[in-house]
Amino acid sequence: TLREGDIVILDNLGSHKSKAVRQMIQAAGARLWYLPPYSPDLNPIEQAFSKIKHWMRQAQKRTIEDTWRHIGHLIQGIQPRECANYFANAGYASVKM
Repeated sequence: TLREGDIVILDNLGSHKSKAVRQMIQAAGARLWYLPPYSPDLNPIEQAFSKIKHWMRQAQKRTIEDTWRHIGHLIQGIQPRECANYFANAGYASVKM
């Protein structure tokens, strides 16, 4: 849940720049910051994507259904501490756990 004073950091995905997204974040009293274009090293989700892609190559799923099912399974395996480490590795301040 967003609270007043929170900071939301977004990449430059088109849907992240929509007026509706901006209004919802600002309505909660949060601030909105965009990452510089083409800066995957500052985007913690890229580390998770890299790990998921690695696991997917190993799994060698060949149908759409199996692929989506396996992605869902893999995402559940990413723990909160690991996510906090992604943020720290991208250079963000410590994350409260």
